[in-house]
Amino acid sequence: MRLTIEKPKLARALAHMASVVERRNTIPILSNVLLTAGDNALKLTATDLDMEVVETVDCTIAADGAVTVPAHMFNDIVRKLPDGDIAIDRDAEQERLTITSGPAQFSLQTLPADDFPTLSVEDLDHAFTVPAADLKRLIEKTRFAISTEETRYYLNGIYLHAAETDGKETLRAVATDGHRLAQVEIALPAGAKGMPGVIVPRKTVADLLRLTEAGDEDIRIELSPSKIRVSAGQIVLTSKLIDGTFPDYERVIPQGNDKRLELDNVTFEQAVDRVSTLSNDKGRAVKLALAGDTLTLTVNNPESGSATEELPVSYDADPLEIGFNARYLLDIAQQLESETAEFLFADPGSPTMVRDVKDTSTLYVLMPMRV
Repeated sequence: MRLTIEKPKLARALAHMASVVERRNTIPILSNVLLTAGDNALKLTATDLDMEVVETVDCTIAADGAVTVPAHMFNDIVRKLPDGDIAIDRDAEQERLTITSGPAQFSLQTLPADDFPTLSVEDLDHAFTVPAADLKRLIEKTRFAISTEETRYYLNGIYLHAAETDGKETLRAVATDGHRLAQVEIALPAGAKGMPGVIVPRKTVADLLRLTEAGDEDIRIELSPSKIRVSAGQIVLTSKLIDGTFPDYERVIPQGNDKRLELDNVTFEQAVDRVSTLSNDKGRAVKLALAGDTLTLTVNNPESGSATEELPVSYDADPLEIGFNARYLLDIAQQLESETAEFLFADPGSPTMVRDVKDTSTLYVLMPMRV
């Protein structure tokens, strides 16, 4: 194998590969990236056996071939090379890959391409196309609520499924960790009707987000009950899905919350951030006290002191005191795009709904805590 490739193209592709490859592997070949040269293109493949990323990069091929080299080492080398063309040459006898750029030359140990595993994919029965901006929105506004609790593995991802809202068919993304829930939806793309509800793992979600940031083009999604394949330009990501049943999340979305609060979202976010400076690192509790058109935020920490701040708000229900985790409040506030946030309360012990007054496609639910 012998080829010449532009540094920026190779560096960008290797960064994608490095995001998939774990730095510590008990199986040596999984630490490597597969390089396949042919038809004036270099195809790079990385896998962790649960997810596989393939990217094709244009280059000048002098001799076809395939080999694997350590992914992170190769990525670090290319990243540090000066801009310009990079020459890559494989010495099959010594099982080495030589990387040359100007006066710099590196030689990497290789493993045979035939030993590299591939992720088998059965029939992907459903396929549809979604604008990159829409997919990015679905991910960005829900992924903060993905659970990190491994025992509840079925919550360790985003639940993507077809739904219906006010008689309109939608593609809905939901994530929850049991303390908060995020729901975002877009119009159902053509071809997505009847798709199975799937749970996309946390690691795959992070790589999908990188794909959406690569450009403005449409993204093709293919699904089966156990696998997802996402294609964006020259990049194809294939991943296993979480084999589990996502809980009936609609049961926890409150329907009868009649105490309505409206406030300036940025002012609220800044005030929560300020008073939570004194909150206990473990609970991070902040109390919201509503009376008339005034919201009082209070934090009491026996170890460090207390903090209070008042905000003018719009509220016309009975006085209410309720506590929340400050970090959870900030996470939700940062997702809202318009100036005004709407909170719908029932009582101090029941779930609270948070919405963006100008965006009906997003919905957040937050469980209160004792303060």
